[in-house]
Amino acid sequence: MKRIVVDQKYCKGCCLCISQCESEVLATSKNRNAKGYLATEAADPDKCIGCMRCELICPDMAITVEDVDDEN
Repeated sequence: MKRIVVDQKYCKGCCLCISQCESEVLATSKNRNAKGYLATEAADPDKCIGCMRCELICPDMAITVEDVDDEN
């Protein structure tokens, strides 16, 4: 299982990751980050298939796709 982590302090809300997510996991947050941007958030993380397209497309390296151990 994969987990998407968006570092809100680096995300500038460009939405490139949202446009690349075929599983519709990501969405624009309704809350602004410290810089005033409507950053991206993992709105439906259970849909993540781990393709890592969001991590690869992010120009600010604000997204990390992590492995999650299912036995927790």
